Amino acid sequence: MGEAEIPYLIYDADGPPLMFLHATGFLPWLWHPLARELSPPYRVVAPYFCDHREISPDDDGLSWLLLAQDLAAFSDALDLERPFLVGHSMGATIMTLANSRFGLNARGMILIEPIFLPQDFYRHQITIEQHPLASKSIKRKNYWDSKEEADTYVHSRSLFKNWDAEMMDLYIQYGMKPVASGGLQLTCSPQREAALFMGGMQYDPWPDLAKVTCPVLILEGEVSENRNFIDLPKATSLFPKGTHKIIQGAGHLVPMEKPREVVSIIKTFFDSLTD
Repeated sequence: MGEAEIPYLIYDADGPPLMFLHATGFLPWLWHPLARELSPPYRVVAPYFCDHREISPDDDGLSWLLLAQDLAAFSDALDLERPFLVGHSMGATIMTLANSRFGLNARGMILIEPIFLPQDFYRHQITIEQHPLASKSIKRKNYWDSKEEADTYVHSRSLFKNWDAEMMDLYIQYGMKPVASGGLQLTCSPQREAALFMGGMQYDPWPDLAKVTCPVLILEGEVSENRNFIDLPKATSLFPKGTHKIIQGAGHLVPMEKPREVVSIIKTFFDSLTD
């Protein structure tokens, strides 16, 4: 496996640890509006899982099982004893595997739109071109002449139309980086994002759900496109202590669209589990 350096944000406090993990291609700064409201009392940590390992999307991508092992090692390195876990999309799946396979002993987990694909998906090898998300991400626009151009572009895309305004500002500020020749590029490049999407196909998480013994709350966006092919009520039923909740009016990007509602849910759920 080898060693890796994982950057992270930390909001220090004396209370119990709470770890966030972002969706594919996104970044820990998008947890800032939530972390700010939760710390204190919680000691909040948000790692960045994009470029801490070199991999090509053409080599089957970056396995989420390896990333789950990285997350468990990261938690141990920071001495996060029985952390609360909140993951979105890819991050939710990685947290599930870190708990079930690599001993990341959580007090409780909130999984927001986790990627538990139909099991048949994991039985076939597909190319980048055949992957519905990797094929799009690798073609993603990756250069803007100025912040103003980037701002205009982001506000024109349907992906961002329901985002909270602060979330939008954080994405433009931290989701893009200056390049030496001038202009801006995505912080998580299209190639790395595609490698992450491809890596999600390498391991079937379904047999691991029953191994997660802590309380689990699954949040699903009412209008998420993923509801057409991901059966989260079924996934919830496989967790020994699973609960399912629909977030009204939200799509797949629940934390970016409904940050205040998600904060309230986190407080209610985790406060009920605090020793």
